[in-house]
Amino acid sequence: QVRLVESGGGLVQPGGSLRLSCAASGIIFNIYKMGWSRQAPGKEREMVATITSGGTTNLADSVKGRFTISRDNAKNTVYLQMNNLKPEDTAVYYCRGSYYGEEYWGKGTLVTVSS
Repeated sequence: QVRLVESGGGLVQPGGSLRLSCAASGIIFNIYKMGWSRQAPGKEREMVATITSGGTTNLADSVKGRFTISRDNAKNTVYLQMNNLKPEDTAVYYCRGSYYGEEYWGKGTLVTVSS
């Protein structure tokens, strides 16, 4: 059974930082492209960051310079380091794993940026 379990969300003030983690099981983690997407209230889900099996990263323009994605294949975990958070970053953040035609999603973790 494939599981992607996110953690690390919470309430943070503008300008603050959070690190999200996504622990994967049931897949050969190191061959999967991993990523983070988010969905704000009333909006469509959008890609935030991806990292390939080889470590190549891609970030949405809205988070470049503030967010970093990384992976630890030994721990089957992908991370999203979020710095200088803004109120518009408030959303449920979802972990995604993909390998050719296979795609799996976590259940999400809520990030709220508010003073």
